[in-house]
Amino acid sequence: MSRSAPPPRRRPAEPPEPAPTRASALVVAIGAGLRTRESEIAEIMTRRIAGEIDSSGGDPRLAALRAASIHANVATMIGILAGDIPVDHLQPPTASVEYARRVAQQEIPSNLLVRAYHLGQNVMMGICRDEVSRQELPTALGLAVLGRFTELVYAYTDWITVSVLETYETERTRRTNARGNVHPSIVHSLLSATTPDPAEFEIATGYRLDRTHLAAILWYSGNDEAAALSLLDSGTRTLAHSVHAGGAPLVTAVDRRTLWVWIPFGRRAAVVPAGAGPVLPEGVRLALGLPGPGLDGFRRSQRQAAAAYRLATVPRTPPPPVTIGFGDPGVAVASLLAADLDSTREWVREVLGGLAADTDQAATLRDTLSTFYETGESHLRTAQQMILHRNTVKYRVTRALEATPGGAAGHEKLDIALALRICRFLGANVLRPPA
Repeated sequence: MSRSAPPPRRRPAEPPEPAPTRASALVVAIGAGLRTRESEIAEIMTRRIAGEIDSSGGDPRLAALRAASIHANVATMIGILAGDIPVDHLQPPTASVEYARRVAQQEIPSNLLVRAYHLGQNVMMGICRDEVSRQELPTALGLAVLGRFTELVYAYTDWITVSVLETYETERTRRTNARGNVHPSIVHSLLSATTPDPAEFEIATGYRLDRTHLAAILWYSGNDEAAALSLLDSGTRTLAHSVHAGGAPLVTAVDRRTLWVWIPFGRRAAVVPAGAGPVLPEGVRLALGLPGPGLDGFRRSQRQAAAAYRLATVPRTPPPPVTIGFGDPGVAVASLLAADLDSTREWVREVLGGLAADTDQAATLRDTLSTFYETGESHLRTAQQMILHRNTVKYRVTRALEATPGGAAGHEKLDIALALRICRFLGANVLRPPA
């Protein structure tokens, strides 16, 4: 008697994408809970910044004003998280503005002011990350919530940094009794101004702001210094053609190897290069923001392109693609964490344990486990994507989890998935050297 064939196995259903409204609601709820820890968070941030940056010059009054500035920023940031408030509805905290003015008066370099905000950004994201982990959310929802936290914290830090730097530069110029510096150019002034003048900008540049803009940074990594600007110009034309620009790009040369570019779009929908991006001249690389309308979109897209650029140019990282975009998976979070490599390195090694070793074997296990999480924890889809046997995937996933502290019952999946993404971007900067 013949045996009937077993019924075909059903492929597991794709996990549904978490609703943006659900992720936003969780961010608001967690942010509201942080209100009770406002003073504690401010103290943690103050100790971290004071311990790593000596910007008070031993002046107790300046140190006290710095602490007041940090507390004001923490209170404002928590208010944004708890109320989902856009940063363009805010005014810079008075204490932060006054501290920037005093720093300029003391002739303390502005890069220390910027670094302090990056450190504060990292502290806040670490606290947000811990709060999300405590929620024990599904991986996809947890990543969505963490992504929303990243957007809000990054947006505030970027906005307040621009605001205090404007105060710093104004005070420095006033004290030196000099006329306004011609560098940065009118383009850079538009990016940093609290109350920009779009009409003046359009008259000076011939570039209209009442459109959608895609910002890009092109830089030359080759050795032919003399040909750099020519190659970058060619890359700009290639980019504009590939996205079907609605007009001539606006181009600003930052130096002999770097261009800032804005691509305008008219009625045609904005296009962001997908996959490997346009074919650029040898040695030219590209960082992209996301398209945005009007003056706000012009400035926001450039900030995003700059974040992607900073991530792509961190030393000792794996060779990134020729084109890197702020909207690419993991880029926003990684660009934020790259601002403080010491803390990020410590956290990655704590979460991944033996899986954070800088060896070929550990790299194979990290790649498999990362793909496993990205495919909704499906052994079958992981095997298909990596062109492996399903049993091989199961074996590697098991080995990878065993290498993490506590094994499969150790850190939250969200933490592990995020740490794996950071390893892909920052490589040896966060991995443990082989014994």
